[in-house]
Amino acid sequence: MRHGFANKKLNRTSEHRKALLKNMLNSLIKYEQIKTTLPKAKFLKPQADKIITLGKKDSLHNTKILVSQLQDIKSANKVKKTLSKRYEKRLGGYTRIIKAGFRYGDNAPMAIIEFVDRDIEAKKVDKKKKTSSKDPEKKEDKKPVTASK
Repeated sequence: MRHGFANKKLNRTSEHRKALLKNMLNSLIKYEQIKTTLPKAKFLKPQADKIITLGKKDSLHNTKILVSQLQDIKSANKVKKTLSKRYEKRLGGYTRIIKAGFRYGDNAPMAIIEFVDRDIEAKKVDKKKKTSSKDPEKKEDKKPVTASK
């Protein structure tokens, strides 16, 4: 019988599962919305809520736990400074899961997991702004390549 086994295995080893959870948590904190499969989203939701709750309690010990769980100082700082202030009046339920149909290749159920009251601009963090290519100062001088024998 399967009594006492709390979380899903997701067909992965324990190390792979931990790395997957850490990477998904960092992505969720950075972009505030990610698209993944439904079982992974259900696996991520309680962990994300626990991370936000840890960030709301301001102490050195909780900061060290955040950094050790996320392995990223930028994400830990965002949790402590931005997300904890945004959700200080809320008692729980910081994330939501929205079902998003099925994936084309293998028909896996997809879902979007996002923070409630998320920042819309956070999705564009890594997007580069387009610049005009007609600017002559930005072009680099190309040196001719000579073959040496």
